[in-house]
Amino acid sequence: MDFSYSPRTQELQARLSAFMAEHIHPAEAAYEAEMAANTAAGRRWTPLQTIEKLKPKARAAGLWNLFLPDSELGAGLTNQEYAPLAEIMGGVPWSSEVFNCSAPDTGNMEVLVRYGSAEHKERWLKPLLAGEIRSAFAMTEPAVASSDATNIEARIERRGDEYVINGRKWWTSGAGDPRCKIMIFMGKTDPAAPRHSQQSMILVPVDAPGVTVVRALSVFGYDDAPHGHMEVDFKDVRVPASNILLGEGRGFEIAQGRLGPGRIHHCMRTIGLAERALKLMCQRASSRVAFGKTIAQQTVTQERIAEARCMIDQARLLTLKAAWIMDTAGNKSAKGEIAMIKVVAPTMACQVLDWAMQVHGGGGLSQDFPLASHYAHVRTLRFADGPDEVHRNAIAKLELGKHAPAPAKG
Repeated sequence: MDFSYSPRTQELQARLSAFMAEHIHPAEAAYEAEMAANTAAGRRWTPLQTIEKLKPKARAAGLWNLFLPDSELGAGLTNQEYAPLAEIMGGVPWSSEVFNCSAPDTGNMEVLVRYGSAEHKERWLKPLLAGEIRSAFAMTEPAVASSDATNIEARIERRGDEYVINGRKWWTSGAGDPRCKIMIFMGKTDPAAPRHSQQSMILVPVDAPGVTVVRALSVFGYDDAPHGHMEVDFKDVRVPASNILLGEGRGFEIAQGRLGPGRIHHCMRTIGLAERALKLMCQRASSRVAFGKTIAQQTVTQERIAEARCMIDQARLLTLKAAWIMDTAGNKSAKGEIAMIKVVAPTMACQVLDWAMQVHGGGGLSQDFPLASHYAHVRTLRFADGPDEVHRNAIAKLELGKHAPAPAKG
C-alpha cells in the first residue's frame, strides 16, 4: 500500500495547520477563561463564543465538514485523506467543532446521509451541516452491560402511525448542549426476532414530551461542559413512525456503518493529542533542572521520549492502513484493523500522556497544563465505540480463524 498523502490532502494539511496556528492555539487561553467565567456565573452549559466566532472563519477558509465523503455535502475526502486532518485537529480537542467535524455530530450526519429519508435530511441534516444545531447518540444503558449491544432493553413500540419509546440511556454525548435538537436512539422493536435483528434506530427530538436529561456524568471529575455526557430518561416518548431509520430491525446495520469511519476519526484525533503531549514533554524536560542536569538529560526521560515516538508512529501507520483498506475494500474487510486501532491508539495515548504528566511533576496533574484533562478524555475512548476487551476478542477470533486446523478428510 501507498502511505503517501494525496496532493489535495497535503494542501488541506497546510491550510488547516495554518488556521490552527493563527486562530486555534492563540484562542486556547480565551477558551479556558470563558469556560471559567461561565461556570462562575452559573452558565457552565452555555455555548462558548470563543468557538462560535471561529466557525465563520473556518467556513470562509474552506475548512468545513471535512469529514464527510459526500462531495456535494462535504469535502469528498476518503478515510485515508481525512485521517491526517483529524490528527491535526486532535491536538486541541475542542477545535474539531470549529470545523463542524466533532463527534457525535459527524457520525450522526453520516447516518442521515446514508440512511435518512428526504424528510430527515431536510429537517435535521441540513441544519447540522450548517452548524446551526447539534445532536446526540443514545445507545448505552446503565442497567445492562452495553458492551454487548444485544443487551439493550430500551423499547421502540409501533402504535398506529407513531412509535412509543421507553428506556434510560447514559453517556449520551452532546445531550447537555442547549443547541442539541435531535438524538439518534437505539432500542428494541422486536425482542423475539433473531439476536441482531431486534434493534432499530429512530430519530427523537430533544424537546419531545417524555425526554428528560437527568444529569451530567463526569470522567475523573471532568464534565466535558458545554458538550456533556448525559443520563437521559425516555418515558412514553411519541414520535412519528416516519422517524425510523432504514426500517425495523436494521439498528446493527446502521451502527456498523456509523462506527467504521468514526473509529478512524477518534483514533487519528487521539494520535494528534499524543503528538502534542510528546511536544510538551520534550519542552518541559529541556527547561527543568533536577539533580544537576536537565530532566531531558536523564536516561529514563530519553527512553520514554524515544518509546513515545515509536508508539505514536506505529499507531498512525496502523490507523492509515485501516483507512486504506476501508477505502479500497470496504469497512467489512477492515474489521480486524479497525478493532486493532481502537485498542492501540487510546492505550498508546494514555501511556504517552502519563509519561508527559510525570515529566511535568505536580503541574502535570493540575489545570495549568492540558495533560490531566486530555488523559481523562483519552481514557474514555477505551470504552467509547466498544471496550478494549470486545475488540481484542474480535482480533483473536480473526487470528484463530487464520490458523484453524484443516477439517479431517474422510
